[in-house]
Amino acid sequence: MDQKLTTHKTTKLDKFLNFVEIAGNKLPHPVAMFFGFFVITIILSYVLSKMGVAVTYSEISKSTGEVIKKTTTVQNLITTAGIRGIFTSAVKNFTGHAALGSIVVAMLGVGLADGTGLLSALIKKLVLSTPRVLVSAIVVFAGVMSNIASDAGYVVLIPLGAVIFASFGRHPLAGIAAAFAGVSGGFSANLLIGTTDPLLGGISTSAAQIVLPGYVVDATANYFFMFASTFLITIIGAWLTDKVVEPRLGEYTGPKLEVDSDAELTKQERRGLFLSLISVIIFVVVVVFMIIPEDAVFKLSAKEIQAFIAENHREPGTMELLKPFFSDSIVFVLMLAFFIPGLVYGVSAGTVKDHRDVIQALVKSMASCGQVFVIIFISAQFVYVFTKSNIGIVIAVKLANVLKDMGITGIAAAVGLIFLTAFVNLFIGGASSKWLMLSPVFIPMFVELGLTPEYTQLAYRIGDSTTNVISPLMSYFPIIVGFASKYAKNEGNMGMGTVIAMMLPYSMVFLFAWTVLFVVWTLLGLPIGPGVSMFM
Repeated sequence: MDQKLTTHKTTKLDKFLNFVEIAGNKLPHPVAMFFGFFVITIILSYVLSKMGVAVTYSEISKSTGEVIKKTTTVQNLITTAGIRGIFTSAVKNFTGHAALGSIVVAMLGVGLADGTGLLSALIKKLVLSTPRVLVSAIVVFAGVMSNIASDAGYVVLIPLGAVIFASFGRHPLAGIAAAFAGVSGGFSANLLIGTTDPLLGGISTSAAQIVLPGYVVDATANYFFMFASTFLITIIGAWLTDKVVEPRLGEYTGPKLEVDSDAELTKQERRGLFLSLISVIIFVVVVVFMIIPEDAVFKLSAKEIQAFIAENHREPGTMELLKPFFSDSIVFVLMLAFFIPGLVYGVSAGTVKDHRDVIQALVKSMASCGQVFVIIFISAQFVYVFTKSNIGIVIAVKLANVLKDMGITGIAAAVGLIFLTAFVNLFIGGASSKWLMLSPVFIPMFVELGLTPEYTQLAYRIGDSTTNVISPLMSYFPIIVGFASKYAKNEGNMGMGTVIAMMLPYSMVFLFAWTVLFVVWTLLGLPIGPGVSMFM
């Protein structure tokens, strides 16, 4: 869509989103905002602690898998121990942030691929060979599929989405929105089994065994539904990008991107692309040999498998066998997947003369992350005090008890869980952390209502995905604000309001459409996974 040739009539939705954006951007810079949240949380921890606010609930032990009764009180952080913890953990909060290591490592590879000209040449090829009408769908779909590589999509695909859109003469913020919608809003959907599936399945198994001894929830429990959901998220995400989000953004007038997508590929560029493709094929073959054979480097050894069986009382599934690869190595593998072809392209296309050119590209990529690092530091301190105060747990349990006490049954109860999770997700990030707390409440409750643990888990996953893109407490949200600020009229002055207003249509429509699919799937009685039904 060429924005310069398109006029956009302001709708009621636009007015509402404009209000959200203006109101949000009247708030201080995101760095100041998170500092404010930090201070407010500490004050609230004192007030609520003095009031004796506490909740009692069942939770699954991470170490034993047993269900334990737990009472959690709001912790006062204005104490000797609390203040000491804030000071002594500040560096660890920053260096241990979920996004920091991934960004630094991934950007080394992406930075070299960009600095040598590989990404520019690839984007030229993409522009010359991809129908314009499919760009949004491709970016959203790539975002959904990137979940197989854990969180790598956040640090690789989302900034790349801006460059891809800019190469088509489109607004780079729309590219960020499309990629973010796929990566985060459609987090649970995929055509393949990802790392989240066995993780949640293990938690659900422990919760199910409260009332169903010996019951096992497999990693493939929700596969059929999530397979179909991939197409739903892709279609809706692309439509929202083209028809709602990008028209509202208007013509891009921010910093110009150095993307020359109009010129044909030169002989050197074609040669560089060909040789870099060969290097990718060789790299993939090497990685495959490291994960497929019985004694592969990235598979659990016989000793590790026996330890897994002893701890979990079952044989590990395929994704669990490959956990060392997907959980611990995937970001480094992706870095090499950009670094190696980037280096090969640079040498073969003549953009790299010696090792100094390589180092310069790496340094430049790190320099571009300056604002992101500042946001990570401040947001990490806020997340620490919010977690230590237990305020998020209190909110989640109180809401769960409200839904339980309402006495809703059947599909309505499952839909209620979807919306409850979507709301709780605004306060507690991480799919597993919430499910450890909610599954002992809702799986036994839903079993009594005749609903399977797999079906309950499915309802949870829908709610857990859809509000990621509008939650400031989601670990990568401030990072997205940092990425997006590069394309503001005045770099660094973009507030969270712009990103929330941009992503709100995705969140609301995904939540509604995914819930409708869930209800229709239920009414049709379709299996949600291999051999898995919805009713006991």
